[in-house]
Amino acid sequence: MNTSIRILLAATLLASCSQSTDTVNIQDLNRQFINAWNDKDSTKIISLLADDAHFLQGSTHFKGKAEVADKWVQETLPTLTDLKTNVVSSESDSHIAYEAGTFSVDVLPLNPKDPHAYGEGNYILLWKKGADNTWKLSYAQLEDLPVQVKN
Repeated sequence: MNTSIRILLAATLLASCSQSTDTVNIQDLNRQFINAWNDKDSTKIISLLADDAHFLQGSTHFKGKAEVADKWVQETLPTLTDLKTNVVSSESDSHIAYEAGTFSVDVLPLNPKDPHAYGEGNYILLWKKGADNTWKLSYAQLEDLPVQVKN
């Protein structure tokens, strides 16, 4: 009986010291974001943003959910379609997850007589788990190549 108590005590101690392996599937998070973008669902996209979200693109830097929603999501969403990503690197743990790679997107003309174009570049999306256990997009950075006319 003494051995059983020691084993139970050791198992309890090990379980209490081990870190949570409750990680998120980063591909699922990004799929939600990309699907919402391609569906032009700004409400869904904005619901995925953290209150302290940051967006960087070149020298542009928007801070906070309201500014990111207004100046990136609302202004850019109508001009882009068919967002695709190619994952190069990703990792997650119980509190933070990121995915980085390349992207391509069709750029819609502002004037119907203008040609269609496409854009491509590099991206990183960083997600954080909040106090309420929901995952929110905390940081997005895009490095674009010049937009090209689509043939």
